[in-house]
Amino acid sequence: ADYNQLGFNLRSNIFQGGPLESRSLMKDSYTPDIIQKAIRDPKNWHGRRTDELGRWHQKNALNLKLQKALEDKYG
Repeated sequence: ADYNQLGFNLRSNIFQGGPLESRSLMKDSYTPDIIQKAIRDPKNWHGRRTDELGRWHQKNALNLKLQKALEDKYG
């Protein structure tokens, strides 16, 4: 009974899904030339700069990847 009810709902298109066109508050708020002029600096992300702790985590992640690669290669 539940399976038939679900099948009926799917055939009736009750579950229509999300909108086909996505909307963005930033795109709605600013004109296209402002968005194109935006400078994306990875070191200054939304006014927050990469600090020492962030750099340490990046280096630590690279070190862990290196250790795993060396273990995989040399056992």
